[in-house]
Amino acid sequence: MNTNYTDKATNEEIRTRFDNDVERFSNLDTGQATTIDAPLTMELCTEAAKYINPNAKNLLDIGCGAGNYTLKMLSKISNLNCTLNDLSMSMLERAKERVSKQTNGEVSIIQDDMRNLNLPDNHFDIILAAATFHHLREDADWENVFSKLYKTLKPGGSLWISDLIAHDTEPLNRLFQQRYSDYLDILGGPEYRQKVLDYVAHEDTPRSVNYQMDLLKKVGFTYVEILHKNSYFAAFGGIK
Repeated sequence: MNTNYTDKATNEEIRTRFDNDVERFSNLDTGQATTIDAPLTMELCTEAAKYINPNAKNLLDIGCGAGNYTLKMLSKISNLNCTLNDLSMSMLERAKERVSKQTNGEVSIIQDDMRNLNLPDNHFDIILAAATFHHLREDADWENVFSKLYKTLKPGGSLWISDLIAHDTEPLNRLFQQRYSDYLDILGGPEYRQKVLDYVAHEDTPRSVNYQMDLLKKVGFTYVEILHKNSYFAAFGGIK
């Protein structure tokens, strides 16, 4: 897909916004309110990971924010070694503080763009990626990140994604954009709705579930599964 992304937010802009938004991303009960079905998708992704990798030792959380997904995972499999990645050091510091209280395993942080990660081969049992891949731009970026994550998983390991998505059929894309707009209006009113839609338009470049499932298979995942889809959001993943 050849698209001009010059009008999209830079890493610095995205990092600054998240640096200033730690509290909103620190609610384990609700997840992220602007994400439709956030508590459900968090439950499904972590429960799937538990069932696929019940003896997991090493967890990687990409775009971890304040650590909600890792905390939910630790409530199902305790004492994991947790590697937390995010652009925002403020988020990472909060995540490490929260996660360290819930595991006796090692907790390490990596402040970097996910495209730049240098990860060991065949190391992680579980990878979680919530509301982060929609910041990827070019096809090459998507394939690079998915390939990295496939390689760093142990055989039998699993990757679980919960994210904003697009749709390949343009009329349906418009339908679900409108439904998301209506959801935000109910959640916070017209001004809140417009604020969220403006930063989605500026920051985000989501791809469809079909695109991402095909890419998971292309980079090598043996099985791919859709756990949930509602409107503009979905939860899905792959098993190596």
